[in-house]
Order: sequence, then C-alpha cells, then structure tokens
Amino acid sequence: MKIYDVTVPISAETIVYEGDPQTKIETVMSFEQGDLSNVSQICCGVHTGTHVDAPSHFFEGKKRVHELDPEKLVGECSVIELDESVNIIEPKHLKFSGEIERVLFKTRNSTFWSESDLRKDFTYISLEAARELVSRNTKLVGIDYLSVDGFDSEDFPAHKILLENEVVILESLDLREVSGGVYEIICLPLKYIGGAGDGAPARTILRRK
Repeated sequence: MKIYDVTVPISAETIVYEGDPQTKIETVMSFEQGDLSNVSQICCGVHTGTHVDAPSHFFEGKKRVHELDPEKLVGECSVIELDESVNIIEPKHLKFSGEIERVLFKTRNSTFWSESDLRKDFTYISLEAARELVSRNTKLVGIDYLSVDGFDSEDFPAHKILLENEVVILESLDLREVSGGVYEIICLPLKYIGGAGDGAPARTILRRK
C-alpha cells in the first residue's frame, strides 16, 4: 500500500501566514554540552506547517482543537486536482455528486512549496464553494497552501462558513507527489489544552486504497 506523507515540515524556514509567529527550534540539552541526553525545544504558532483549524479559530466558545471528532480526521478522502488556470475554487469545480466526507484540493499552489518566499496570489475557496461543501455534509476540507481564504480577505468567509458548521479545515498540505483520486487520510493534530485551542500542526498522510 502506497503511503504519501503530505505534511509540510516545521523548521525555522517554514513559510507562515503574514503576522504569525516565526518558528524557533533550539537545542537546550546535548551530549556536546555534557548532558545525559539531547533535548530540543520548538516554539511556533499553531498554524505553522500543515495544520488544522478548529471552530474556535473564528468563533468564541466553539470547539477547540482537542475537542475535534477524530472520526472526521481519518477515513476515505477525495483529492480533487484542478487546472493551473483556477485561481478561485467555485462550485463548478466540485465535480462529484452527492455527499463527500473529506476533500482535499490540489491546485497551482502545490508548486509554491518549491519557493522560499510567501506567495500572496494563492488559489483559495470561494464562499459559494464553501457553502456547497457544507450542504454536502463534508466533514473535512483541505487545501495545498496557507489558507482557504484569499490573502487579502478581511472577513474570511470560507473559514467562517466551514468552521461555523464544524467542518475541519486542513491547510498547508504538500500535494506535489499526489494525483487526483480516492485515498485514505490519517490526520493527527497535536492534542494540547491551553490558549485559544484554535488550531494545531498535524502530521498527515494519505494511503492509496
């Protein structure tokens, strides 16, 4: 069974959304310093690398990341591969009938992971497409760059309609090695308690069924 690791790794060079904390990784204990073991420390925002957004990201009192239903994070998943000409994902690009529990969008964004600087012109999901996904009882929606909303968005409509309906958002996927089709997704966000619980880095793999 072929396994695809679609996780963007966390490092000091990881691209983050403008305004988010930069990542710091330090060695606090080491053999070189005479310590009995190596111990490292990671400091980063919870929306760093491949990560999930919980409803509390935009709604006070809604579910935090440790309260997400694991059933939404594991199971059959469809990867929809879109043409490089698509800049905004609209309902017409949802080329499937009936319900779809988990969907990932592979777009022109995937090529951006080969670049070291933040791209602001990434493809995103329209409000109408987000509403359509909610109407089809989708549980998880993923995209291959930093946000399901456009960079210049001021009201984040896709985030809000999805999270208000408790659809898990999965962002910053590396789908360069993945083609469109049906997979099994296993998405395991860091389980922590504290802060706003608005999101968490998530080691994510796809398995071809």
